[in-house]
Amino acid sequence: MAGTDEDTVAAEDDALYVLTAVLLTPAKFPSVLGDDYPEACAALGLAPLADGYGLVLGQDGDGSRWTVVVDDVSLVAVAIASWDCGMEYDLSPDERSVVAGLPGWPLAVAVAAPGVPAPHDPEPEAADGPALAPPDTSVWGPAQRRLGADEIALQWATWREQIDDADFPVPEVPEPVESSEKGEEDASRDTPRGHSGIRRVLAEARGYVDSPPPLGRVRSSFAPGDARTLRADGPGWSLVARTDDIAFVLLDDEPGEVLPVGRGPELPGLLEALDKMAVRPS
Repeated sequence: MAGTDEDTVAAEDDALYVLTAVLLTPAKFPSVLGDDYPEACAALGLAPLADGYGLVLGQDGDGSRWTVVVDDVSLVAVAIASWDCGMEYDLSPDERSVVAGLPGWPLAVAVAAPGVPAPHDPEPEAADGPALAPPDTSVWGPAQRRLGADEIALQWATWREQIDDADFPVPEVPEPVESSEKGEEDASRDTPRGHSGIRRVLAEARGYVDSPPPLGRVRSSFAPGDARTLRADGPGWSLVARTDDIAFVLLDDEPGEVLPVGRGPELPGLLEALDKMAVRPS
């Protein structure tokens, strides 16, 4: 199953039993692989194509783990949408759409194909390189931090109801200050005890508006009403927010901590600006 030839999934005796699939596009990629789309692609040895890829994870007849990379993103998107709706869908990429067959799985998969040996990495002689493996999320680090932000985005209502807006400090009428200083002051009023880590995150996020970061660092997705869900990442930090509400920040330096950022006078404008420059699912 190794290599980039078109026969990667063609041979009948080397068929792939598809277990799951994910998108690898600028607007939607497994964030466990990186802070942005190019970084996620680099983790798999792929060039960051504008249209992205579909990743098909499965086992061959020997039970070996394989990740088949295809450029037919629409096909994979339809399959994922069908499965999410509880519908059956036979995901069988055309040989011509196959970009690469990579040994191993870059993500954890909780299921296995029936009638074949338990999932295991291919023998070294069958692969062109080391087998892919999911990032270690047993200890706090970038992968765990990004997964935590993803979970907050998915379970926003649960996390939001734990926050009492009354706990955020009420901004005082400030003395006249220079605009750059004012932005920092406004941000500090909305963060827990003027948290220096959050001030740094907000400053770096503001920097994205003026100097666009690598593709996929800021992503906008659907939210109820007229709002959008924002996900942004940077060196050592992740931010998740609703454009009509507050934000949460996670830091590599604060293991397991979820830090809320109040709406305040500064956050709405920042979120609006980030949403305008964010990539969105097509």
